[in-house]
Amino acid sequence: MYEFKRYEKNPVLTVGDLPEKAGYYLLNPGAVQFRGEFLLMADVFHTEGGIVFWMARSQDGVHFAFDPKPVAMPECSDGWEENGVYDPRITEMDGVYYIVYNSHNNRRGTRLAIMKTTDFRNYEHVSFVSGVNNRNGALFPEKINGLYCCFNRPFAGDEKTPCAMEMSFSPDLVFWGRNRESLAPRAAHWDGMKLGIGAPPLRIDEGWLIIYHGVVDSCCGSIYSMSAAILDYREPWKVLARTNKPVLFPEAPYEKQGRITNTVFSCNALRIGDNIRMYYGAADAVICMAEMPLAEMVRACHEPYCYMMHY
Repeated sequence: MYEFKRYEKNPVLTVGDLPEKAGYYLLNPGAVQFRGEFLLMADVFHTEGGIVFWMARSQDGVHFAFDPKPVAMPECSDGWEENGVYDPRITEMDGVYYIVYNSHNNRRGTRLAIMKTTDFRNYEHVSFVSGVNNRNGALFPEKINGLYCCFNRPFAGDEKTPCAMEMSFSPDLVFWGRNRESLAPRAAHWDGMKLGIGAPPLRIDEGWLIIYHGVVDSCCGSIYSMSAAILDYREPWKVLARTNKPVLFPEAPYEKQGRITNTVFSCNALRIGDNIRMYYGAADAVICMAEMPLAEMVRACHEPYCYMMHY
């Protein structure tokens, strides 16, 4: 079975690493290599209330130190009051780093927003990709047929209603539309209830490699796992290959017990030599690290499909 290998000293970050232990939980970071450093933009449940982004920086990609203060978020457009932010996914285009994230308003709900930076110190609001009841957004690192392309995942109903991943397109990163469905849940499978993009797409020889999370309902609650798929380069809504089994399933103790049990959830995938490195949230409580050879992930996508439930 092809799967990620966990870092033997997981977790790499806990709330005890925050300045003055300023959070109750930390999870689901965006990740990027920037000017010789590894940067993680983590979700932090702040002791003063709400969820904030907090940057952690590292020279070696293993030992991280948090900034003294959380990220200072830019003011949103359209009079939208942002009461919390989570799940950032970072895409670089022409030296600008675009961060698609979940922007939450206590009265109205959650929608996808984009902000940008060139230094990971100062940030500018760009636009909203979606209306409310939409999460899991990630920009492609280049235009598709002349248009920017962004994953999103609207809710079809409540948390238990199956829902699929979609793509939106834009000429200018401001006006979004022309939505079309991409990956859909597979009945009686580990991603049978809902799914959403994990890392921003990676360009490989066959097309676009994506890592995504899938959710299944079980007798012990929802189980969040990670898997992979390959999409067509010019028509990325077309799925060329897709893993039959999860490439990361919640099995370690720190993945099974926490704020949300049985959960692994990633917003990033870094290409380190011939490997894919992923920093991920475990049980919605801590941040961990795992790696997998890129060639193995591609082979996993081409394994024969079966209808075996995995949990």
